[in-house]
Amino acid sequence: MPTTIPHDLRGVPWITRHDRNPLLSPDDVPYPSSLTFNAGVAKYEGRYVMVFRNDYFPDDDPAKPGKTDLGFAESPDGISWSVRPTPFLSADRAREAGGAFYANRGAEVVHRIYDPRITVVDGRPYVCFAMDTLHGVRSGVATTSDFESFDILSLSAPENRNTVLFPERVDGDFVRLERPFPVYSRPEPEAFDVWIARSADLLRWGDHDLVLGVEDVPFSNRKIGPGAPPLRTPKGWLTTFHAVDYDESRGKNGWEATWKKRYTIGLMLLDLEDPRRLKGLAKTPLMVPQADYERSGFRGDVLFPGGMIAEGEEVRIYYGAADTVECVASADLSDLLAFVGA
Repeated sequence: MPTTIPHDLRGVPWITRHDRNPLLSPDDVPYPSSLTFNAGVAKYEGRYVMVFRNDYFPDDDPAKPGKTDLGFAESPDGISWSVRPTPFLSADRAREAGGAFYANRGAEVVHRIYDPRITVVDGRPYVCFAMDTLHGVRSGVATTSDFESFDILSLSAPENRNTVLFPERVDGDFVRLERPFPVYSRPEPEAFDVWIARSADLLRWGDHDLVLGVEDVPFSNRKIGPGAPPLRTPKGWLTTFHAVDYDESRGKNGWEATWKKRYTIGLMLLDLEDPRRLKGLAKTPLMVPQADYERSGFRGDVLFPGGMIAEGEEVRIYYGAADTVECVASADLSDLLAFVGA
């Protein structure tokens, strides 16, 4: 794993950021909002649907105690979005839901829910999310049909997040990518990898295996993690991931006194029949922060992919920018496949 990453790291020239970026910002949300980002996006029943992370700080001051919930938006074209007037899922709603949160000893203390992904499997939407609790970070899977009511099906053990469901079953099983974050067993700080797991019922998960190690990504010297739900192509599952590089010389770039990380978007290809098997990996990033709305914000120089939709030969990649707004970029499927060596 490299210790330093070039400052002038570049993404590919053939990916196009939409000229209406950012597509979603706090001004679009009809309830308290300071940041709208890291959304899951999918197509469902003939329309685009989005579940986005919504953070709110009183007076937009991160030093004041705030809250995080998941908002819902829909769109006829994936560009112009209408936000529903109340959040879809929040820590308060999760506590009220009971179910998986009541495990022998009563309701677990849930601090916040964030970073959703949407996958439609067998015609039904599922939302994966991260949840900060009194006992650590857990990953959840919820299902819904109307993005108003929901059932929480399962929660992982700590510490695990960035879970992403595949849009199809494999050999009858649900499959997901995930990113556990072991601390004591790794000599480098935040050396976290992309893993895979299977489930027959979305309740019990097992058959865990490593998919991509951070040491295999030349443009990361910190953690990596799953991005958007994988996209089926004739060559394999086209799969995005986020990759982090750290530079001690970086100064202030956001609300913290210093912000020394940069988040870029990587791309890999997994085998259709055995998605544990890595078929291709781009050795350089697909996207690097370069637009103004990607370079400055709550945390500058952050790209976080959460949705990938094919429209014929065009592939749209939805991503959070600067931990502040939600954006989209597009590329030709043939270029993306060639980029991973397919």
